[in-house]
Amino acid sequence: MRIAVIGSGYVGLVSGACFSEFGVDVVCVDKDEGKIARLLKGEIPIYEPGLDTLVADNVASGRLTFTTDIKTAVAGADAVFIAVGTPSRRGDGHADLSYVYGAAMDIAAHLTGYAVIVTKSTVPVGTGRQVERIIRAARPELEFDVASNPEFLREGSAINDFMRPDRVVIGTESERAQKVMRQLYRVLYLIETPIMFTSLETSELIKYAANTFLATKITFINEIADLCEKVGANVHDVAKGIGLDGRIGKKFLHAGPGYGGSCFPKDTLALVKTAQDYGAPLRIIETVVDVNNKRKRQMADKIIAACGGDVKGKTIAVLGLTFKPNTDDMRDSPSLAIIPALEDAGATVRGFDPEGMDEAKHMLPKVVYCTDAYDAMKGADALVLLTEWNQFRNIDLPRAKSLMKAPVIVDLRNVYTAADVKAAGFSYTSIGRPDVKVPDVKVPDPQPAAQPDAVAGPKLKVSNLRS
Repeated sequence: MRIAVIGSGYVGLVSGACFSEFGVDVVCVDKDEGKIARLLKGEIPIYEPGLDTLVADNVASGRLTFTTDIKTAVAGADAVFIAVGTPSRRGDGHADLSYVYGAAMDIAAHLTGYAVIVTKSTVPVGTGRQVERIIRAARPELEFDVASNPEFLREGSAINDFMRPDRVVIGTESERAQKVMRQLYRVLYLIETPIMFTSLETSELIKYAANTFLATKITFINEIADLCEKVGANVHDVAKGIGLDGRIGKKFLHAGPGYGGSCFPKDTLALVKTAQDYGAPLRIIETVVDVNNKRKRQMADKIIAACGGDVKGKTIAVLGLTFKPNTDDMRDSPSLAIIPALEDAGATVRGFDPEGMDEAKHMLPKVVYCTDAYDAMKGADALVLLTEWNQFRNIDLPRAKSLMKAPVIVDLRNVYTAADVKAAGFSYTSIGRPDVKVPDVKVPDPQPAAQPDAVAGPKLKVSNLRS
């Protein structure tokens, strides 16, 4: 089989490389000449563990190629995947579909025979139907079908997620399109991966519903963490206690500074807008969006409080700038809200991230970028752990203390153990975990004692209850 993937960003490049590993001939096409030039030289424009080797192996085998020529890429393809960006539209929060519709026009202009046009991008309900209308209007004689095949890739583990997914969702009512898609995913079918066929609209909504549900779990445990701090409970134990319930599950119950990244912020907002347009508002998701946005500012306040209530003239060392480890993605990272708030309060921020600093320099120009974690700590009045990269999990605490001006650690990922950090002579602040001193718990007033039967009234007889 031969497929074309339009868009060589995160989703397109990972999907194209993985399909080629399945034995499919893949052409990845992008209008960004610089990106394609880098790929042709063997350079990977994004950081994703294992992707460089996967791309190199399949380029060497001849199954994976890159081009800016969409005409050549699309001609003769069995399927054409649209994997372009759908960022939040400025002003109203709707998904910007201009790149998707532009790709549809390009496909219509150059398709030479039957193919399945597959939306891999995350798109609102109804987008697939509009793609079909665009192509049909441009080429009424053309034979094609449109399908939705949403991605469920986690940055940092995307290759494994593609190769060993929980499920594959494909939205199409065409038997011919289903046959093509089954053949593309034959490798996964053979290892009994659930492959779910639905309508276009259902498939599009599944993607948004999945992401917003996970964002809701994150926001829920973050608010529970706030309550834990007030009552002296431990959010780790609360999360474990509820996560052991099979109906809830333990994943995405890790308290922190709020969700970020390329998916959750824009997808929650896009689903809210879609629901409002259809007159079926999603109040829970609206609240999730609002709470998450406010939480990032609250984390800046938490850092300032740990520094005695004022950071003017102080230096704050920040470890981790990306929204999560094992990626260089800075999109909607909590650092983009927290660091400017600290700078506005008068602090100087010294930062380090293993992979994200090139991107961060464009977004956080005032930060003093350092060569490693210990370089960032030099002269710092506080150390803030913002992203839980593995190399930050075993900091040499005595060395850190010797480098810092003041022994203050604010752990926004709950990586460290309070007893260990305090034993090293640090003041320690974390998320949703009690300090040594447990506050008084408000106990409800006892209920009044039961009154005697003579006062409470006559007893009901069993015969009355049976009647």
